[in-house]
Amino acid sequence: MIIVEIMHPLRTIPGILLALALSECLSPVTLNRAVVTYDESIANSLSQQLLINIARAQYHQPVHFTGVSNIAATFDFRLSAGVTPPFTGDSGRTLLPIFGGSVGESPTISIVPIEGEEFTKRMLTPLQENTLTLLLRQRADIDLLLRLMAQELRIHENGREVAYRNSPEDKAGYEMFRRAVLHLSSIQDQNALYAEPLIFTRTWTIPASAITSEGFQALEKEYGISQNENGESYTLKRRITGRILITNYDPDTLSPAERAQLNEEAEDWPGNDISVDIREGFIGGEYPLRGDFRLRSFRSILDFLGDSLGEKPEYHVDKDPRSPPILEDINPVNTLELVVSDSAPEDADRTVYAQGKYYSVQNAGTHARWNRQAFQLLYLLFQMTITEIPRTGLPGISIAK
Repeated sequence: MIIVEIMHPLRTIPGILLALALSECLSPVTLNRAVVTYDESIANSLSQQLLINIARAQYHQPVHFTGVSNIAATFDFRLSAGVTPPFTGDSGRTLLPIFGGSVGESPTISIVPIEGEEFTKRMLTPLQENTLTLLLRQRADIDLLLRLMAQELRIHENGREVAYRNSPEDKAGYEMFRRAVLHLSSIQDQNALYAEPLIFTRTWTIPASAITSEGFQALEKEYGISQNENGESYTLKRRITGRILITNYDPDTLSPAERAQLNEEAEDWPGNDISVDIREGFIGGEYPLRGDFRLRSFRSILDFLGDSLGEKPEYHVDKDPRSPPILEDINPVNTLELVVSDSAPEDADRTVYAQGKYYSVQNAGTHARWNRQAFQLLYLLFQMTITEIPRTGLPGISIAK
């Protein structure tokens, strides 16, 4: 809305045009400022909620999240333009222009609790292997990912399966787990780690009499079909993309039969297991490793981080002497180091007051980069866990002129 007020009987068209031009310039500037400010506020709010819920998990309290479903910001622009005689006295018909204006903002923010059966199930459902591989393809550190996302490492030893838990209270299991992920990290540092799906071809033989002409056309859309020499049967072939396998060699160098066998073994495990096969003869082969990492739920991640602040603190574990050197020489004690203090830290990236203390991410020292990446991964994992927040039908941002 633009209000042009003429303050002198002698109207000036240039003054009116200038007022209109000013309103057009203010609109995009105000819009840009509003979008950036609201975006920053929502990101800060979610970051603080993550810290609050880690604090709640530390004291075994229920976790809870709240989201912003809509922001409707209406801007009211009011401009005035006019002319007046000069204040220095009578100077004939010389007039001075006068311009004034104001901007009013009326935001309407819809805040809804993130709750219900569907959200709770997603919080408690273990993360799937494709989530980990998606983050790996963004060049995330595999030791950071597994320390945050994995519940345990299951190794096949002497015909039986042994579980090594990623929990400091299980000393033997925790140290074995930490050495295993450090070993994978050392292979990744040398660009020799693969996390690829097993691709192979499956074949079927069916009698020619079992296929009608319509059925033959339907099969051609999904299978490669060839008639056998006797003319009494057909061979169907189909390319299969199987489970993900973490290796220190290229899985495509394996024979089709071996790839099919590895996939058949992996299919026996749930979708939150990701198989690892580190073999001799390749980088890192001095420490062969074959088993499965079992991923945990987002709720379990919060519990793990909360426990590390009190009842189950993490501790330093050296890498296995058989592992290649870790190029970055990073092996922090904590998966995510948080600072808990009685007063607000001055230079923390994110800080929240909860349980009578200030919680913030440690952003100083040798492992500052690691901590920032760990918190960013936690943020991304939460975004991949929640469902879309219901919208109320309000417009996003509207500007009235």
